[in-house]
Amino acid sequence: MSKLSTEARRPNRGRADLPRLRRMSDAQIARTSPAELADLPDDFWEDAEVVAPEAKQAISLRVDRDVLEWFRRTGPRYQTRMNAVLRTYMSRMRKRDVVENKKGRRQGAA
Repeated sequence: MSKLSTEARRPNRGRADLPRLRRMSDAQIARTSPAELADLPDDFWEDAEVVAPEAKQAISLRVDRDVLEWFRRTGPRYQTRMNAVLRTYMSRMRKRDVVENKKGRRQGAA
């Protein structure tokens, strides 16, 4: 097994190894890419925009022991997943609030 194929299989925790990618040919990249990327149209990335992630704020948060243990068992970056769960909850509550506010304005106008 070549060094390249060993390196290509090693997970990198979701971060691109840019120096290694720059050394690879397009054919090597295509061979080691996930199957779901194989059939992307040529213009797939044409309208892509770079979106900078929001800065995170460190806090102290008290959660139930079983909740923390469950998230930790999901592996590295468990705090990122906790943030995603909280963001999803926030988004749903915001949508609910918008719907309720619209209903309230309609009832008040009647």
